[in-house]
Amino acid sequence: MSEQTANAPAENQDGKTETEKQDAPPVKEMKSIVLSGFGGIKMLKVQPNPEPTVNEGEVLIRVKAGGLNFPDLMVRQGVIENAPKTPIIMGFECSGVVEALGENTTGLNVGDRVIGFSDYKCWADLVTIPASCVYKMPDKMSFHEGAAVPMNFITAYILLFDIGNLRKDQSILIHSIGGGVGTALSQLCKTVDNVTVFGTASNHKHENIKENVTHLYDHSTDYSQEVRKVYPQGVDIVLDCLCGDDTNKGISLLKPMGKYILYGSSNIVTGETKSFFSFAKSWWQVDKVSPIKLFDENKTIGGFQLRRLLQQGQHEYIRGVMDKLLNLYKENKIKPTIDSVWAFEDVGEAMQKMHDRKNIGKLILDPTAQPKPKETENATEAASDGEGKKEESKPEA
Repeated sequence: MSEQTANAPAENQDGKTETEKQDAPPVKEMKSIVLSGFGGIKMLKVQPNPEPTVNEGEVLIRVKAGGLNFPDLMVRQGVIENAPKTPIIMGFECSGVVEALGENTTGLNVGDRVIGFSDYKCWADLVTIPASCVYKMPDKMSFHEGAAVPMNFITAYILLFDIGNLRKDQSILIHSIGGGVGTALSQLCKTVDNVTVFGTASNHKHENIKENVTHLYDHSTDYSQEVRKVYPQGVDIVLDCLCGDDTNKGISLLKPMGKYILYGSSNIVTGETKSFFSFAKSWWQVDKVSPIKLFDENKTIGGFQLRRLLQQGQHEYIRGVMDKLLNLYKENKIKPTIDSVWAFEDVGEAMQKMHDRKNIGKLILDPTAQPKPKETENATEAASDGEGKKEESKPEA
């Protein structure tokens, strides 16, 4: 072996010498919410990940707020169609500031305040998103409001106007009207003259949402019978995010020329983890629908899923809807309802609130928010039994 060969720096498995590795700049990291595997809340981890690099046609966004949606709960449990491989950074929508632009990216500038869609990756300090899914925010819109618009308001607008064809003097039944999509739907209904809105929501939400709802019922009641008391013929539109037996009730409540639209299946999420029984029950309860019967009764059945529409490449159509929504916001005709804002570290508690159907409007995740103080486990000794047993602390409500 020559002296030159003997003294050459040793190469590692990746082909780089120790000297090259020492000279390389350290990898920059960011905070992110990662789903480590499917299951309960404990599968969510706040951990560092390498900062993304922006590619051609992409926008690098410094995230200021991310939206929490019911499909995020379904992703965590692994009950969503085409579930992702884990580990994965979660989050489908965000608002923030443009930090960098990839080559051939037009219409945006560094420093712009924007809203963005992404198929995952939004719950992080930084995210790269194709420019086709990024939209400029109005000046007066806050970042929290911006993160509340994409999934909820675009879904609501398409359901009402592009599929449901809502017109003046019509009637509509909306389930979960106190949630993110529900509050968006009720606001958009107010932009049409004399629309009668029937809604279902938990009793504890009624006082806060009754202003935009004509008739409001607890979902556990026989809401079908109550609607029939007001409109014996039925309603023009039923918007269902529940599925299961509510599908059958919704179709039966349609008047001639009525439209039933399914846009969710939250009835399958009953516990913290995936339940095969709940999943099967939700679908087995749905009666088979005969096209001949629809033909005979003059009824229409449809479905809508915004994420799938994005995957199908309908970016320009969705951009047109977003433009209309942002104009409505500028005209003070709509305003996102923010239930609460949570730190990344408290994502589990935020998810639990949505799971328990306790939110009124949108739940927001803010990477700059301070996490709630946690109670110390194994609190001081309890003196109640005099045996020196330690009393376990209760989790925060």
